[in-house]
Amino acid sequence: MKTMRMPIRGVLRASAAAAIMFTGLSAVPAFAEDATAVPQNDLLNATLWMQRSVEYKATTLGIYTLAKGQLNAALTDKAWTAVPDKQGENFGDRPPAIILDADETILDNSPYEASLVTRGTDFNPKEWTAYVKDKVTKAIPGAVDFLKYADSKGVKVFYVSNRTLEEKPASVENMKALGFPMGGNVDTFLASGQQPDWKSPKENRVSFIAKDYRVLMMFGDNLGDFTDKYKGTYDERMKFFTENAAHWGHDWFMLPDPEYGSWESNPFNNNYKLSPDERRKMKIEALEPWKPKE
Repeated sequence: MKTMRMPIRGVLRASAAAAIMFTGLSAVPAFAEDATAVPQNDLLNATLWMQRSVEYKATTLGIYTLAKGQLNAALTDKAWTAVPDKQGENFGDRPPAIILDADETILDNSPYEASLVTRGTDFNPKEWTAYVKDKVTKAIPGAVDFLKYADSKGVKVFYVSNRTLEEKPASVENMKALGFPMGGNVDTFLASGQQPDWKSPKENRVSFIAKDYRVLMMFGDNLGDFTDKYKGTYDERMKFFTENAAHWGHDWFMLPDPEYGSWESNPFNNNYKLSPDERRKMKIEALEPWKPKE
């Protein structure tokens, strides 16, 4: 889920300090300061995992395989809906649909994140738009096959994305080239700002779809793909997670995204006016570490 993307991660530059080894009474420098050392970046391991690990690919493929089985069940049950609070009456006879976020749910933008790591820089909206317009984004493993299957069953596939109107044409072209079903004569890519009340929160767009379709499933990589309450405290977010436990893996499917999201900004209260070092300090303070016994 790209959220008109605010600078969700900080580039954290750490100077290389000379380590000292003590042998008897003498202090011997173990490492000289290296002026060419690569700056620390919180995105490194997350991006490496997404690009290089079999584990990531197996996870996303497994999620979409599970969803395929659930889709078959959903199609035969007219009472099935992923958004019961938005469907209204007599929704069982409406045509079926599924709703997905785009970025890191069906589209893998790890090359953009990798560029931030290798260049030692931070998210930049203009650069992000240029990346989108390059149309080099690849599909998340399992996504295209699942959505082609859903389309073959007569399910309308909607993409509720926080990519902007400026980014929409390139996004649609990129997705068509990857093989994603794009709705035929129905506009199924609902971008942020496409209508006056379609801002970063997504529930208005979900309600717009639910008026005419029975929504069978929802997919995302961020809590904000399922609720507008994603900016709450940790306890509030956990409360939403717990209260909706029956949805997860049934008609709501969360894709792994270790690179960015509301989970990362939550420890520093979504305050992007803080410096990268201040944000990182607050993230470290939010950890619950094991303390070895002395």
